[in-house]
Amino acid sequence: MSRRTTALASLLAAALAAACADHQAAEDAALRVADGSDGASGTPAPARDAAAPAPGAQPSGAVLTTASAGGAARTPNELGRIPVLEYHLLGEPGSRWKVERRRFREQLELLYARGYRPVNMTDLLDKKLDLPAGLSPVVIVFDDASPSQFSYVETKGALAVDPTSAVGMLLDMHRRHPDWARKGVFCMLPAAQQGHAFFGEKGIAGQKSEWRFQKVRFLHEQGFELCNHTLYHANLGKQTDAKAQEFIARGEMAIDSAVPGYKVRTFALPLGVWPRERSLARAGAWVDPRTKRAVRYRYDAVLEVAGGPTRSPHDPQFDPYHVTRVEVFATQLEKLLDQLDKSGTRYVSDGDPRTVARPTQTIAAR
Repeated sequence: MSRRTTALASLLAAALAAACADHQAAEDAALRVADGSDGASGTPAPARDAAAPAPGAQPSGAVLTTASAGGAARTPNELGRIPVLEYHLLGEPGSRWKVERRRFREQLELLYARGYRPVNMTDLLDKKLDLPAGLSPVVIVFDDASPSQFSYVETKGALAVDPTSAVGMLLDMHRRHPDWARKGVFCMLPAAQQGHAFFGEKGIAGQKSEWRFQKVRFLHEQGFELCNHTLYHANLGKQTDAKAQEFIARGEMAIDSAVPGYKVRTFALPLGVWPRERSLARAGAWVDPRTKRAVRYRYDAVLEVAGGPTRSPHDPQFDPYHVTRVEVFATQLEKLLDQLDKSGTRYVSDGDPRTVARPTQTIAAR
């Protein structure tokens, strides 16, 4: 590499870091106010709101838009924050861990109307956020593999996706809005209780055990991302290193049994709790005592349980092994979207994958 090329690369890297730094305070404020938890255990922490910008306040250089404004009205900012939404159950009545089906439909439409489009975690990791100008990425994550997320209905031996399940509603969004991609991340359990075993078993919620692998394959074929959430959601912080690796590896092995050769790149911490040896959430191995096969895993991203919208992958401070999320319940989604707009910290695409844009300038991507 020539001295000129090296100097140019260094200049671009320094410019990108500087561009991010002067927007940092506003981004951190948005992260705090948008999330309703402590970022580690999921416990509500209302005190964080005190650090948020006052309603209507905006950082220097930010351009605000109304909820109904078109994408063209938004100022590109590819160093902004990206919502990684966390869902668990769908059903009635709604609660901290359950979103009413009607509300879930409304939330998908709200995201669409506000200019968000779904991407997988792998898209974020690979910086493939190639959205039209003015639009923003959102990662929709489902934890625990419940039947309410993906269920089949059987009529005269023929199976169809239940239109009232999350998958059914996501597919319907794509039918009605072709630019809403069939994307989302399913962090699955293959052997948990109460039907949390690849989306239902043993007649729970009308789901048959023999449908489980078929559902996992269907998700992969449709373009959704498969994510490991361990074998049955054990608290990894209470396990030995050997047991923690076993629970993670067996979840990995189950996904491979359903979709042979699938590369799982994302791991979601059960309960948001790390293993005692934190590095084991990223990589490890377990030997199956029955077959003597060594099952190895290595992830590119680790999802925490809360913490607010995550940093852009273009942000020098982005850490794929500490991806923060927003738990969706009550009016958390509406508050999040409003705050990202008001603070000017929302990731907004410039429509050009060759550049990394921010409100006041555009920097050529490395």
